[in-house]
Amino acid sequence: MYGDMLDLYGDSGNMEILRYRCQKRGIKCQVDGYSLGGELPDLSTYDLIYIGGGADLEQQHISADLLRCKEAIKKAYENGTFLFLICGGYQLMGKYYRDADGNEIPGLGLFDYYTVAPSSRRKRCISNIVVRTKFADVVGFENHGGQTQGVKSPLGEVLYGNGNCSKSQFEGYFEENVIATYMHGPCLSKNPELADYMIGYCLGRDGSPEPLGELDDALEKKCRQVMLDRLLKK
Repeated sequence: MYGDMLDLYGDSGNMEILRYRCQKRGIKCQVDGYSLGGELPDLSTYDLIYIGGGADLEQQHISADLLRCKEAIKKAYENGTFLFLICGGYQLMGKYYRDADGNEIPGLGLFDYYTVAPSSRRKRCISNIVVRTKFADVVGFENHGGQTQGVKSPLGEVLYGNGNCSKSQFEGYFEENVIATYMHGPCLSKNPELADYMIGYCLGRDGSPEPLGELDDALEKKCRQVMLDRLLKK
């Protein structure tokens, strides 16, 4: 959703990676786009909804339209559709986002967390980041002013970087059918385990999951290990 506007640091590449990993396994993958004012399809018929990241201006532009989609997104989520959310998309699924000027952008309220930006725009969480998740130690790049609070089920523990708030212990939000994170990059290019979790979940929605065929991820894992060694060196 809003791929033409929420593409900070190449976030739209996440969908390219999901499609590529499906195609390599012979799994049919159809990717449709939705943007401002478009005809809203029945989102419950989709296995996955993806919303990327954008700055405050882009979030303001899409907020009214996103609220128009609220019931459709909520219905899809409750029916088991996977939600993959980056940065701005992550923030707008919470209660609200309050920007540096005190303007409050209402969120969809699917989850109880909320985000408040500091009054100084110079106070930002900008860093490479390492997060220990149930899947692997994953890496990405964060650049956000908003401090997301009230997260009850984070994606993982911060080993390097900031996370949901400046110098916080945890990053992102996680449920069985939700991954929300501040990791740009695009996130999935460096962390194939996250991509395969989503693919596996979507394939198993009918109750009969099949194990995913192995792909050669040696290069991706080697690149990630270089970052892990650099950032976590003693």
